Amino acid sequence: MSTLRSDAHPDATPRAASPRSYRLNEIGLLVAIVALYIALSASAAGFLTAGNQLGILRDAATIGIAAWGVTLVIIAGDIDISIGPAVAFSSVLVAKGSAQWGLGIGGAIVLTLVLGTLWGAVAGYLRARFDVPSFITTLGLWSILGGLALYMTDALPVVLPASSLMEVLGGDILGVPTSAIIMLVLFAVFAYVAKFTAYGRSVYAIGGNAAAAMLAGINLTRTRVILFATTGLLSAVTGILVAARLGSGNGGAAGGLEFDVIAAVVIGGTLLAGGRGSLVGTLLGVVFITVIANGLVLLGIDSFLQEVVRGVIIVGAVLINVIIGRRRNATRTT
Repeated sequence: MSTLRSDAHPDATPRAASPRSYRLNEIGLLVAIVALYIALSASAAGFLTAGNQLGILRDAATIGIAAWGVTLVIIAGDIDISIGPAVAFSSVLVAKGSAQWGLGIGGAIVLTLVLGTLWGAVAGYLRARFDVPSFITTLGLWSILGGLALYMTDALPVVLPASSLMEVLGGDILGVPTSAIIMLVLFAVFAYVAKFTAYGRSVYAIGGNAAAAMLAGINLTRTRVILFATTGLLSAVTGILVAARLGSGNGGAAGGLEFDVIAAVVIGGTLLAGGRGSLVGTLLGVVFITVIANGLVLLGIDSFLQEVVRGVIIVGAVLINVIIGRRRNATRTT
């Protein structure tokens, strides 16, 4: 039981992942974000305008909503790379359902949320029941959903019917983008679940030592199915918001989103090996990634070079993550 407790929760023992280590990572990210704001405000025209800052919030929501679920998946020692196509397919579902299948906006949203949860649960079941690596299960999902999204639309946008609900979802409430409000509400929910519930402790325990967690009575199959069902649901939520923002469902939307999500989670301090991570760190990672992307656009950097910069950031974040993980393991064995 002592092994389980040392791995089950980030605050359980200083050697596993002390609160101080989280604070240092989060303070470092906060300093980096402030430095970015100072640099971009001096070099990128229009960066600090209200319109641009609202645009950053909208872009952050597209990454952040899915990132909350992926954070827990990675803490549990798994990964989900299906986010981009799942978001695109969800946008197609809500558009097709409301415009062509006679479900109306409400019915199309319900259908999209249910199917998103189901395809995530299937991926989780394959991972848990047959021990298929989560990278493979979600890679298959990535291909299936991406192909379906393009096949169902002939790679053309599907226009949404006029709807006051979709206008609100794609617009703002009291000047704040609706998607950003949803992102922050979901952040509060997931931060509470991760820190204060038995389910959250189970996620940390599985990532720290799955064998010990199983011996302690944690149902690995159920937890993993819930984890991936959650990422499927959050991808569906993001797809609905993307469709509302664009006014259409698009099989080519959200290309590469999974890389931004994983980068934000890793930059936020979540170990790819599992057992360590925080939602606050992921939130800061989301802001960091979004501000950099926005700044590159405003600076007029070539779109192809933007991909290069993003790749360098991802590799650098993973490298730092691996180094921290090795130092953590060396500390725990001394």
